[in-house]
Amino acid sequence: MITALLLAAAPLATAVDAERAFSRDAQTIGQWSAFRKYADDTAVMFTPQAVWAHEFLKGRKDPPKSVEWWPDQSFVSCDRRTAVNAGPAFRPDGKHYGRFNTVWVRDKGGWKWVYDNGSDPAGSPSRKPRRPKVTRASCRGKAPGAPIIQPLPLTDRQARKTPEDSGRGESADKTLGWDWKVEKTGTHHFRVYLWNGRGYDEALIVHVAGQ
Repeated sequence: MITALLLAAAPLATAVDAERAFSRDAQTIGQWSAFRKYADDTAVMFTPQAVWAHEFLKGRKDPPKSVEWWPDQSFVSCDRRTAVNAGPAFRPDGKHYGRFNTVWVRDKGGWKWVYDNGSDPAGSPSRKPRRPKVTRASCRGKAPGAPIIQPLPLTDRQARKTPEDSGRGESADKTLGWDWKVEKTGTHHFRVYLWNGRGYDEALIVHVAGQ
């Protein structure tokens, strides 16, 4: 019992740790309660159009059983303070229904998610790995700026604060960036970029068909 309490109180070192804690809490305190617990004030969700997470989640009752998910990939900025996790997601009955994509940012208050969306099923789901594949941005050279090509870059104030039908964000050290766009049909596009020391690589590209 004491060990469990100590583990619960221990700070979450990485975004993978945060993702696992998020998923565990969904099973214990409730799905939407867990989403609220880990959401940043600027978090964005999709229904399928973009909505503020705090508005969507406010007063929302938890379902009897939560979905379950785990990370099998993590893309991390050089300074290790921003990350994008991805992995399979399962319905309460255990049926695989797609993959999730979550952007995490760490500040003095710990890890908080700022973007969450799911994607269509693609092949067989991965088994729960002991250690997800982690790809970290290069710390060589100096990242010149946001790697985003489309949509047009937002101001610092707008980044992660404007839940319109397109948006973008980047790590403080500019070694990791992401952008997203939702078409009127509900089709969703999500991209992640990592600095390689000389330029940016497209580390993850996700397209989700509209409903």
